[in-house]
Amino acid sequence: MDFTVPEKVQNVVLVEVLNLSDADQAAFTEAACTAWNNWATTNGKAVAGDLDTRYRNAAGPVCNKFARSALATIKKYAPDVPSATRELEKVAKKVWGTSMQKLETQATNSDCRQAYNAVKVGW
Repeated sequence: MDFTVPEKVQNVVLVEVLNLSDADQAAFTEAACTAWNNWATTNGKAVAGDLDTRYRNAAGPVCNKFARSALATIKKYAPDVPSATRELEKVAKKVWGTSMQKLETQATNSDCRQAYNAVKVGW
């Protein structure tokens, strides 16, 4: 199975993004978004392949497969992302950490609680 973002994760992250402060939203400049889009266009296939491989090799349940593979791939590629995107990265780290904390708190499965706890510090 290829990399999948669980629906619960999608919902929590979406709420976090929708609730970004004006200061956090200010990081989404044209220059930062252009730099990110150019990098993603060039590197997207490699990132997707890495995500898929890590996801397939991670232990279940799906929450663990998602959390572990996502963070490992982010850690691998984050150093190569253009410096013009650093303010976006700060926002992404904040959204990631807050989302993983909320998912850990909401999880009814102990494996999911452990997975979200293990990755909430981020990259």
